[in-house]
Amino acid sequence: MNLTTDYAGLLTAILPVVIVFLGASLSLLAEAVLPQRLRWGTQVVLSLVVLIAALVSALVMWRGSPGSLAKDQTAMVMVDLPALGLWMLLLLFAALSVLLMAEREVYGGVSAFTPSGAAIPGSQEERSAGDARLEHSEVFTLLLFSVTGMMLFLASNDLVMMFVALEIMSLPLYLLSGLARRRRLLSQEAALKYFLLGAFASAFFLFGIALVFAYAGSFHLSVIDSMVGASSLSESVLIAGLLMMLVGLLFKVGIAPFHNWVPDVYTGAPTPVTAFMAVCTKIAAVGGLMRVLYVALGAERWNWQPVLAVAAILTMVVGAVIGLAQTDVKRLLAYSSITHAGYILVAIAGAAQVANNVHGFTSVSAVSFYLLTYGVATIPAFAMVTMVRDNGAEVTQLSGWAGIGRKNPVFGVVMAVFMLSFAGIPLTAGFMGKWAVFAAAFQGGWGWLALVGVLLSLVAAVYYLRVIAVMFFREPVEGPEVIDTSAATLIVVVLGLVGTIVLGIIPGPAMTFFQNAGEFLRLGMM
Repeated sequence: MNLTTDYAGLLTAILPVVIVFLGASLSLLAEAVLPQRLRWGTQVVLSLVVLIAALVSALVMWRGSPGSLAKDQTAMVMVDLPALGLWMLLLLFAALSVLLMAEREVYGGVSAFTPSGAAIPGSQEERSAGDARLEHSEVFTLLLFSVTGMMLFLASNDLVMMFVALEIMSLPLYLLSGLARRRRLLSQEAALKYFLLGAFASAFFLFGIALVFAYAGSFHLSVIDSMVGASSLSESVLIAGLLMMLVGLLFKVGIAPFHNWVPDVYTGAPTPVTAFMAVCTKIAAVGGLMRVLYVALGAERWNWQPVLAVAAILTMVVGAVIGLAQTDVKRLLAYSSITHAGYILVAIAGAAQVANNVHGFTSVSAVSFYLLTYGVATIPAFAMVTMVRDNGAEVTQLSGWAGIGRKNPVFGVVMAVFMLSFAGIPLTAGFMGKWAVFAAAFQGGWGWLALVGVLLSLVAAVYYLRVIAVMFFREPVEGPEVIDTSAATLIVVVLGLVGTIVLGIIPGPAMTFFQNAGEFLRLGMM
């Protein structure tokens, strides 16, 4: 095979990534050359077109013959069915995040979905910025570059590529977190905290890579797997490298004790960015974590499984218990995100594989399905947060939501559905997602850990039900109202509502889809 054919095969195998990267580059060019009045609408449309095109190309590859790089022992990216499945989830939720970013004047830009002549919602600062055309349209460029890094991260077959992808994914997020127009100092503080802690975690990850390389003599995941037990160095070098890499990976997932950035950043960042981070960053980080553990360090599972089990319990306890004391809706959803990360870790620690799980969920398929059920409720829930306003400003204090379900029953019922899904109530997507991850843990021989997860999910259900109680069973307060919204947020909410109900009642097709993905491929395996 000649060099040209190699490049052609590479571009074909990573076509969705190429589409998003080219779209991000085109978005950057548009930001530089277009007049300011044309940027906002152009960036919204361009971002949606790019993400949908990449999603379609990933679906076409799924139906074809993915894994074309699996036979190439120099491949730095492994395009297998689990990677394609996670890519599709990532692109879908990124597109929904773009709709949420485009809907209103969070960044001072006029919504591309607001009818001409309609009143523009938002604070006075936001309306003034919109009138002056002071738009943060670069948020869409940053989002596309971040998605590019996320896609590479979860498909990386090489630790150096994974580190590079981690930085491509993270740097735009640091900027996005600090772009809020209201509570600007809080937003900038959140961005700085995220950057400093993220850099610290990346340093741990890089040092871990160095130790693993010293042990195995290679950065390629499958080569590392083949060197376990065969290296001339002590296995303690590999274990030390593994633990340091876990610090960087678990930080991105939001696992305790590396979770402290989550509540502050989720609260300080603009709400659409919070929605994007809560789902898409978690998809990428979880995909990368599973690939490293299952492909490169599967033979060391007896060392990392207890570590993940302890981390999962600690994460679920922190998310469930501290979440009970939260009085801010965004902060409450942040601790909800931490709790859900713990449930995901339960399935990863179980390490259920095809070999011992012919008819049920593997850990990979269970986690992928859980990420779908989590995402369809999370992004719309943050969209609902943007609708509750007082004098144009978002109301995130839970006390401001008192009686909001009485004043606007439709809003209250829809938000209640999302809360019930987070709690894992039957006939919602959240119930099926939890069943999948706990079943995978049982089938992997970690039933006791799944039982702990079930018990702690009952504790976490208290604060979800409390949100419902505040909306419907407290007297309405003056000021906060559910504002009229435009098509973008309605699309996000309706799709999330339909997905939450359908996945709770008819989960079979989605479950089968991810079960067909199988396991992560190793070199030489097809």
